[in-house]
Amino acid sequence: MKTWPGTAYPLGATFDGNGTNFALYSEAAEKVELCLFDDAGVETRVEFVEVDAYVWHAYLPQIQPGQRYGYRVYGEYDPKSGKRLNPNKLLLDPYAKATYGEITWDQSMFAYNFGDPESENNDDSAASMMHGVVINPFFDWAGDRAPGIAYADSVIYEAHVKGLTELHPAIPEEIRGTYSALAHPAIIDHLQKIGATTIELMPVHQFVNDSTLEQKGLTNYWGYNTIGFFAPHSAYSSSGDRGQQVQEFKGMVRTMHAAGIEVILDVVYNHTAEGNHLGPTISFRGIDNAAYYRLVDKTPEYYMDYTGTGNSFNVGNPHSLQLIMDSLRYWVTEMHVDGFRFDLAAALAREFYDVDRLAAFFELVQQDPIVSQVKLIAEPWDVGPGGYQVGNFPPQWTEWNGKYRDTVRDFWRGEPSTLGEFASRLTGSADLYEHDGRRPVASINFVTAHDGFTLRDLVSYNDKHNEANGEDNKDGADDNRSYNFGVEGPTDDPKVLALRSRQQRNFLSTLLLSQGVPMVLHGDELGRTQQGNNNTYAQDSEIAWVHWDEADLPLIEFTGAIARLRKEHPTFRRSRFFDGRPVVRGEGEPLPDIVWLQPDGAVMSPEDWDSGFGRSITVFLNGEGIHGRDLRGERVADRNFLILFNAHDEPVDFTLPPEEYSDIWEIVVDTAGASADSEPRDAGATIAVEPKSLMVLRAHVPAEVEADHSVAASLSPTPSVASVVEAPSQTTKD
Repeated sequence: MKTWPGTAYPLGATFDGNGTNFALYSEAAEKVELCLFDDAGVETRVEFVEVDAYVWHAYLPQIQPGQRYGYRVYGEYDPKSGKRLNPNKLLLDPYAKATYGEITWDQSMFAYNFGDPESENNDDSAASMMHGVVINPFFDWAGDRAPGIAYADSVIYEAHVKGLTELHPAIPEEIRGTYSALAHPAIIDHLQKIGATTIELMPVHQFVNDSTLEQKGLTNYWGYNTIGFFAPHSAYSSSGDRGQQVQEFKGMVRTMHAAGIEVILDVVYNHTAEGNHLGPTISFRGIDNAAYYRLVDKTPEYYMDYTGTGNSFNVGNPHSLQLIMDSLRYWVTEMHVDGFRFDLAAALAREFYDVDRLAAFFELVQQDPIVSQVKLIAEPWDVGPGGYQVGNFPPQWTEWNGKYRDTVRDFWRGEPSTLGEFASRLTGSADLYEHDGRRPVASINFVTAHDGFTLRDLVSYNDKHNEANGEDNKDGADDNRSYNFGVEGPTDDPKVLALRSRQQRNFLSTLLLSQGVPMVLHGDELGRTQQGNNNTYAQDSEIAWVHWDEADLPLIEFTGAIARLRKEHPTFRRSRFFDGRPVVRGEGEPLPDIVWLQPDGAVMSPEDWDSGFGRSITVFLNGEGIHGRDLRGERVADRNFLILFNAHDEPVDFTLPPEEYSDIWEIVVDTAGASADSEPRDAGATIAVEPKSLMVLRAHVPAEVEADHSVAASLSPTPSVASVVEAPSQTTKD
């Protein structure tokens, strides 16, 4: 095999149009061999001669895209001191851009003999390992441009590649569950219909299935078990696994962008699929264990575990940090993704032991000219000490707001003493984000996510039902803050079903009309159930897939209507926080930007917030000074709004505020269905709000009379006609 010296940069396998440069970092290695595999699985080894700054490299002019490869790294095997090099274990390139095959879980995948962790196993693992693949990096992007959607205008849709598409009847069977299926018009049209601007994909970095799950007949469905930070997961490809998966992924992104939809990836840099000290040797462990993983200081045989998965990535090492940053830049520049959601992001801030918001990782992101310009969303916690860090990430970041989820769930199920915090969450959680100069969009608001109940299950089950996971229903969260309305699970009771439907509309309305960035879990808009399973991490089955044939069509229409209301009115997506608590105004003074009112119309006092029993409230949102665009694209001032919340179990009469707020109000949303699109109501009028429901009222502006463009009209002077403000959004009734 002809070889040239090649270069130490870039790391990985890089095809330049002629041949391929290979480069691998390992400070611990004494020798490195590149292993090439032909279609029959025959292995050819090429020893690297060149090494610069611990990067082993060579250029092979004959190697073309589609070539399968791996590495064997020679050196010391002494687990007690944290050294785990064993050339009998074929290793996946950490920078592999694509992978071929799947892992077969047998003895050869482990560096010790089963039952004897102190032993050394020298079985060759090549026949059981997945391989890296040299890819063709060239792709016709056809002028692709990122949609560039501002955070304030974003509606995020969290989705699973397979779960969203596997059962869609309009998608050809041969591409269901793949990147191509995501790009199918049926999915694009649905996302546009419900107002989603950004699809957030659950892990698509190459991951592996745990051997323990395979033994139970289950799989690592969610994908939080990454082994390749540059490779799109090959099982989601309909076109092949010799590099075609890269082209297919790029094609999906190009199609999404053409439809005006962003693509964000859920990424898992906090740990890898190699697990703890008893885990397999797949890649990082056999290349440079101490560089890539956080080892226990006094007993480096063991791994620090801030993630609950057995290991934690070593963000204190410059080469590990380089891998993360190289990966992020690659997905932005080469794959054109629009941002990232970082799983257990607090673990990335543990440069030493404690969570540190000034850790090297955040400094690197801050100064990076590429990564710093895309959407960066943190899951702001891990399982280590002090790991709950909601509100503590750097100003450049946004965060999954777990406090929003908990508070909104508590309010709508009628928990006492939640009114004050509910008001804070509804208005962007200034208590969490304003102190360091961040805006309301720092809060990624959600009621449900992949981890937990779906929205329908949230209103149908009081308890989890995870028996299918094979852990005797012991896995998954017990604190679900759910309410089943008196019946656990499915029912034919029309009253219970009506209340459950109403409650789903309450959650969706609250979510989409709160300040901040809303995130909807895939299928929530069509009533998806997981039969009470709140931990479907291992359920690659109909339990977790979206059943399009059972879709709640009125709920889809309702979701789209609320999303349009949000889009049409910037009052619901302000760029700055409200001034705060209502103030006592003098006569003639302008209205505050927000006013909280009791159901009787009186302004809330501090004592009212502290009463502990409030379950109903009105919020006035002042649209004056907030501008949007009408149907003609002309800039117009927004209108004032009222939102009436009733979380009681009985109807509550609400008195509309006096004329200074608005002379007339029109009801544009009623989650109980009775009053939507009814006649406008005068200031001071009383409206009965049904139990467990909300109403949205908009200041009524009579429609202007259209100009008469007839010949007769042109013979006499006519007054100019102002821009026509859009008609009220239509919402679906019960």
